[in-house]
Amino acid sequence: MSASLIYDLAPVGSIVAWSDGTPRPPERFRKKLAAWKTRNSQGRLIRKVGERSVGATSLSPNFTLHEGDLGANGVIAIRIHRTFSLDSDLAFKVVERPVLGAVRVFDRAGSCAELVHLAFNRQAAEKWLSGHGYPNAVFEEVTADEIAADHIEGRAAA
Repeated sequence: MSASLIYDLAPVGSIVAWSDGTPRPPERFRKKLAAWKTRNSQGRLIRKVGERSVGATSLSPNFTLHEGDLGANGVIAIRIHRTFSLDSDLAFKVVERPVLGAVRVFDRAGSCAELVHLAFNRQAAEKWLSGHGYPNAVFEEVTADEIAADHIEGRAAA
């Protein structure tokens, strides 16, 4: 899939893999392997941002994937996010979609909202939110209509 298809079809909360199509180098080539991993990995789709203007400059639509966290003893020191523009030359694939009844927790309402947690159900989302500091958090449930639209329109994980 192209980046523009991920932007158009993949629901927020999906696990998306990306690849440049090159084979993985052997473990002994650490620098080559590290470079390969930046162009071949996966992450959770946490944000889609449409076209916008900043002064006289027009910024193209993009999406952001959460690749992972770095830290120790339950403390996250660094979050690894990757943002892709729709003209990316990488190949993308939806690995997993959010399940029916799952609840997305966004940091705020609006078009620039970012997914901060994907809970199994509303009760789990409320419990998670009680222990984390997002005062403007918004819940959004994955509905049967969304799942049905994916199957009817041929959006099955591919």
